[in-house]
Amino acid sequence: MITEQGTHLANKIGAYAFEVNKHANKHQIKGAVERLYNVKVSKVRTANRKGKVRRKGRIFGMTSEWKKAVVYLESDYHIDLF
Repeated sequence: MITEQGTHLANKIGAYAFEVNKHANKHQIKGAVERLYNVKVSKVRTANRKGKVRRKGRIFGMTSEWKKAVVYLESDYHIDLF
């Protein structure tokens, strides 16, 4: 959902997505983001993403499975990525 001349809703509520280690839990992710970016995290949501079947010629394979973490920051904080 895009609002206000190209401002994404995730930017307005302070949500940032990261690819994290598959074995990391929410407490570890929260601590790492707070230490790396000097911000205050309000909540973390995680999702395990399954690998997809891919084909190259006659050979079938799978892409890697990975974990996605969406980190929500307190309203006073933001991360400058660019």
